[in-house]
Amino acid sequence: MGKPEFFQLLAFHLGPLHIGATVLTTWLLMGLLTGVAWLGTRKLRVENPTRLQTMLEGVFLTLRQAIEDTAPGHAAQLLPFIGTLWLFIGSANLMGLVPGLRSPTGELSLTVALALLVFLSVHWFGIRIDGLRAYLRHYLDPNPILLPFHLLGEVTRTVALAVRLFGNMMSLEMAAMLVLLVAGFLAPIPLLMLHIVEALVQAYIFGTLALVYVAGALQSHELNKKE
Repeated sequence: MGKPEFFQLLAFHLGPLHIGATVLTTWLLMGLLTGVAWLGTRKLRVENPTRLQTMLEGVFLTLRQAIEDTAPGHAAQLLPFIGTLWLFIGSANLMGLVPGLRSPTGELSLTVALALLVFLSVHWFGIRIDGLRAYLRHYLDPNPILLPFHLLGEVTRTVALAVRLFGNMMSLEMAAMLVLLVAGFLAPIPLLMLHIVEALVQAYIFGTLALVYVAGALQSHELNKKE
């Protein structure tokens, strides 16, 4: 049996919907991230900033630069979505370290929802920045006969995005349980460090792939405009 989850005791039904541990853990995480953002930005100061403000500014500049390197000129538009993805998934992956909680990204339902958001965001940013007609035209390039393959590629990469994060987080938790069963608590610190590193790496990979998908669509549309 796996480790007990605190939120399993709080699960309830809302009509036909079952609000389980994954949803409750996700709500808790969103509340924590919102609270940290509010505390760090409610009294911004140019001189003598607080430690929290300095930390948030460092995170903001790092994320903005990472987006600018991949999608030049679009950092301001993409930062709210891509930055939120990085922060949310990184924090969600680390929640498995809290006793009694489990990483919500270890559930396929959440990773599918995140992948669908990325799928929709690619089209949203493409249409918003380049217009509906210019965006749809790239599906017919270089030949209209490739349209089914373009559509198939959109679906397969979305599925791969969801399954990759789910599989990696699930295998990480299983590996941690197996090591604890074999070695007991003789090596908790290396195991803890491995979990932290892998959780952050998986968040970085998911967010980077989402950024690459959006940036690739935008760049292909810009090339079409130049032609």
